[in-house]
Amino acid sequence: MEAKEKLRIDKYLWAIRLFKTRSQAGAACDGGKVKYNGDSCKASKTVNIGDEYEVKTEAKRWRIKVTELLHNRVQYSEAIKHYIDITPADELDRIKSVASSFHTGKRLSKVGRPTKRDRRDLGEFLED
Repeated sequence: MEAKEKLRIDKYLWAIRLFKTRSQAGAACDGGKVKYNGDSCKASKTVNIGDEYEVKTEAKRWRIKVTELLHNRVQYSEAIKHYIDITPADELDRIKSVASSFHTGKRLSKVGRPTKRDRRDLGEFLED
């Protein structure tokens, strides 16, 4: 039973669904994207209840506090019960502003490959 109480940080971050795969969680730990008390931690660090971690993912910077250990990946509604999101308000505001300014999928003017219309106009210009 004692062996079940030890839990690696990469497995925990994968189980609470901050990362899609355990490999991504391990790579984030090795890349310095997971911090405990301001210092980077290895993927093999043991997680304890009450620990606070700062995790940088592609979407946002999380600050989480461990409330329960979770050994297996479960659905999202269950996973969020095993940690408390203590992300600062300024980070949440930054995420909202980025989401609101997200591009609509249209190509910006004068950026990228020319359109068919641009090529025709250029062809007509060069023929004259």
